[in-house]
Amino acid sequence: MDQVKIARALLSVSDKTGLTELGQALARHGVELVSTGGTAKALRDAGLQVSDISDLTGFPEMMDGRVKTLHPKVHGGLLAVRDNEEHASAMEAHGIGAIDLVVVNLYPFAQTVAKGADRDEIIENIDIGGPSMVRSAAKNHAFVAIVTDPGDYAELIAALDENGGATSLDFRKRLAAKAFAATAAYDSMIASWFAFADQQQLFPDMLPVIMNRGEELRYGENPHQKAALYLPAGPHSRGIAQARQVQGKELSYNNYNDADAALELVSEFRDEDAACVIVKHANPCGVAVGSGLLEAYEAAFACDTVSAFGGIIAVNRPLSRDAAEAMTQIFTEVVIAPDADEDALAVFAKKKNLRLLLTGDLPDPARGGLTLKSIAGGYLVQSPDNRRIGRGDLKVVTKRQPTERELADCLFAWTVAKHVKSNAIVYARDGSTAGVGAGQMNRLESARIAAWKAKDAAEKAGWNEPRTIGSAVASDAFFPFADGLLAAVEAGATAVIQPGGSIRDDEVIAAADEAGLAMVFTGMRHFRH
Repeated sequence: MDQVKIARALLSVSDKTGLTELGQALARHGVELVSTGGTAKALRDAGLQVSDISDLTGFPEMMDGRVKTLHPKVHGGLLAVRDNEEHASAMEAHGIGAIDLVVVNLYPFAQTVAKGADRDEIIENIDIGGPSMVRSAAKNHAFVAIVTDPGDYAELIAALDENGGATSLDFRKRLAAKAFAATAAYDSMIASWFAFADQQQLFPDMLPVIMNRGEELRYGENPHQKAALYLPAGPHSRGIAQARQVQGKELSYNNYNDADAALELVSEFRDEDAACVIVKHANPCGVAVGSGLLEAYEAAFACDTVSAFGGIIAVNRPLSRDAAEAMTQIFTEVVIAPDADEDALAVFAKKKNLRLLLTGDLPDPARGGLTLKSIAGGYLVQSPDNRRIGRGDLKVVTKRQPTERELADCLFAWTVAKHVKSNAIVYARDGSTAGVGAGQMNRLESARIAAWKAKDAAEKAGWNEPRTIGSAVASDAFFPFADGLLAAVEAGATAVIQPGGSIRDDEVIAAADEAGLAMVFTGMRHFRH
């Protein structure tokens, strides 16, 4: 059966948006309206004729509204196969009338959790009758239309006007698919709350991951791949996916990935006066803190002026004109900031293709949650790398104690190394990176590459010496041999921060002592694959 004329509709919604207009449209097509509680009142207040659900079932709403639609006269009217003689006979024998349209949106469970309600209120906002009606109507979509989203009211009204009060099978199929997705998401949010919030489980037996599609992207990591942005359906922290794009071309898959890496790193410096991060291919190529954004940007840019071309810039403070003018001197894909003043916006507006993203608050780098990575046949799930190191966590293992400046540079380099692909080596001096070695198959090569980049930066800037001279060097994992440490010595580093834990720690410590280095152990590593 393709076209089904709507003779009776059941409406029960928590979100009253657009309800009056829908009720008026249904009444215009001669549809009998059956409703519950507050929905019925809202329709009556609009001057519409409405029957209560109790008139249909012969039972009053009871138990604080917990029991009102869980009745054979409701679900029989929804589930009956209209051209099945046995179903038709049962309907006639038991006085069950057909219901051709159900309009339901569910109790606001996620919103109740998000506002910090107590457990009893959260439990009361678990909808039972609503999902039951939705599933019954969606299963029987051959004869019943199910609408769960007020955003679909306009299309429903248009369909009724076009088809003389009837709906088409194709339309009902689309509504049914959306309805089952809605109940799946709803149940998943409840299951997640029980597992994570109520039962305090880290890895529940079943992990519901429900996302709403945002925008489809031009393509994926490469032009032959397809891609889309999905957003969490339940409560979540803000990040790059929620940033406001002020100008520029649409963000690509790679733009999102790189911008996320930049935002996560700059968020580590939320409490600094000013910090700037420049990222290329998800690795930082320059990071610095300073008294102002211009100073921080110039120091970060000087670390690797070649890689910065076509990169992503992220800062931790609102942008002003001077920083904006400096950032627009070379080609940049994306600039990310909490905000920007009118003068800065005017500067960026001259660069039509540059994407400017304003995030508001920066994400909390210590936030909890889980991270997911797909592998063939499954997913790897872990807690985030959100542990932070302070001076009190450091263990000095060399004869020489680090100076105050060296300690500060060690912690700065360590923070950056956390966001560099392993094997990671980061040289830093005076609150800015001097050289970054990322993603090599051995730590020695990372140390050499970072030192070479520092020399190249010094030559381009006309400095007398590279900034690795007198720097601190961070290694994201322990030095398995002394060779990587000796490469840092050769580059001019005077202090080292590393996790420790190698079977050759004594050998590495001895090499550091012989070279006159100060070295501290963190007792934790920051692998990033």
